[in-house]
Amino acid sequence: MRKPLAKDALRQLAEQHGVCVRPLALRRTDTETGVTEVVEVPCGATLAAKCKPCAERGRRLRIQQIREGWHLADEPAIRPEHPSEDVLALIRVRAHMEFEREALQYQPMHPDERAAQLADLDAGIAELDEALGQTDLRGHLTPRERTDRPRRKRSTKRRQDSPDLPRLPVDPRTVGRAYAARDGKTYRPSMLVTLTLGSHGAVHSHLRRGAYVAPCECGQRHGPHDDVLGTPVDPAGYDYRRAALDSIHFARVLDRWWQNVRRAAGWNVQYAGAVELQRRLAPHAHFAIRGTLPRRLLKQIAAATYHQVWWPAFDEPRYTVDKPPVWDVEQQAYVDPKNREPLTPWSHALDELEEPDSRPAYVARLGRIDARGIEQGTRDAERSIRYVTKYVTKDLTDQARPRSDAQKAHFDRLHAELSVLPCSPTCANWLLYGVQPDGVKAGLTPGRCTGKVHQRSTLGFTGRRVLVSRQWSGKTLADHRADNRAWIRAILAGGMADTDPADQGQGDDEHGQDQAAGDNPQRYRFELARPEDPDVLPLEHRILRAVSARIRWRTDLDAARQRAAHGLSATPQTLTPAA
Repeated sequence: MRKPLAKDALRQLAEQHGVCVRPLALRRTDTETGVTEVVEVPCGATLAAKCKPCAERGRRLRIQQIREGWHLADEPAIRPEHPSEDVLALIRVRAHMEFEREALQYQPMHPDERAAQLADLDAGIAELDEALGQTDLRGHLTPRERTDRPRRKRSTKRRQDSPDLPRLPVDPRTVGRAYAARDGKTYRPSMLVTLTLGSHGAVHSHLRRGAYVAPCECGQRHGPHDDVLGTPVDPAGYDYRRAALDSIHFARVLDRWWQNVRRAAGWNVQYAGAVELQRRLAPHAHFAIRGTLPRRLLKQIAAATYHQVWWPAFDEPRYTVDKPPVWDVEQQAYVDPKNREPLTPWSHALDELEEPDSRPAYVARLGRIDARGIEQGTRDAERSIRYVTKYVTKDLTDQARPRSDAQKAHFDRLHAELSVLPCSPTCANWLLYGVQPDGVKAGLTPGRCTGKVHQRSTLGFTGRRVLVSRQWSGKTLADHRADNRAWIRAILAGGMADTDPADQGQGDDEHGQDQAAGDNPQRYRFELARPEDPDVLPLEHRILRAVSARIRWRTDLDAARQRAAHGLSATPQTLTPAA
């Protein structure tokens, strides 16, 4: 039994050489020549538990993205291309169809005939929108769904229990301020900011100040691997409900934080960071900010940042998970199991919030903030980048996974609170509080909502793990990958193993006469190849072949880098592949 397994050895070898351990087999068909072949692409997993090489590749790409955009001296150049005449023609036809649909409402005709014509127009509009979706346009031309529901408006007046914030006109610049020293040297520092939720109760902690270990709230000094770290000092007095609600709405609080930062700073502050879990199971975020802001202003913004949850009240549950409301087929609603009275519809529950004296169901606030300056090109800057991206390849709860009975009890208690709280207007848990969920339907089971909030792997947080502002580096992840491929091609000078013009997007001759494949994105059709197809090799054979190709490719790349070391010394930093 001590002998290593062959499959484990193959997986370990693939991970050592950065080869995807579960590649996807795609069947590529050339529509011009009719040639069909099977190609392999990496799975692109972001979690190391699924595919460690792909996850590490994504993490290195994030490191490169943060490094390139953190200390920019010039504004990132983002110049969208003009739409082609074909795209404008489709939009023109779409405008005419929208005009005809509106004009049809005022023409005298029978309601059934009007409904039939509207259905035909909507079908044509759907086909045209699908055609627009296949073009190079970003975003949607119109909202995805037509809705006649009135939009509810909330007051934007600040709460009286929150401090006021300075509000300045937001300058479109994204580059921070540069400082000149007496010796004439120019410094352009940036910041590393950590945002943490407030305390929900005292927890056991290990606080080290140099060689001195500060005592915990319980009066004792804990080691770095104590079994009670992160657990409440007083479990009975710990506010689990507030901890769960803060985790659910933490992503909204972060959005509100960045809005307040830009309004108070007076310029378009750019950021890049990631969200992690503390040992006490509360989410917190690390952000790299381009430029500097006064720490006093940042603390003032943190104290004034909040998010109001305008939902029906859910303080006290009216039903239990064991005896929930039941579905009534005749009324098409959930009713009380005793008196058969229907629950309050979602729209009626929101109408009650329109009263002048109504209050939000919950107010989520930001807690503590830590900020420090980072100088460009220092060891501290590189260490901070890796600190921000340290856990992006792991599941949210991996670094805070319980290891002792006390930590497991704390984890289970927080998850039990999350399992009965509503996560969205369509959550099934609204039935526990006597409210019909939005878009109610049969089959809802309170306590078993499939939303990510209630899963043990997320523990309440449902937003994106990695948050990067749009004008951080002026590039998307696809642009950074293209830069890396351009750097490799410059090194190898045509010696790459994959020299297919369709994959490289460029021709073989210097005049670009053979780059038709790269200019015609519709030339190739892709579909998933089935494992039982005769031309699809078993997974183990494909991994072995990929490992050999990667070793040969890496050897050729290292040899080419040594030969061209002096010639490529002036290569711009933006073309350097991810470390």
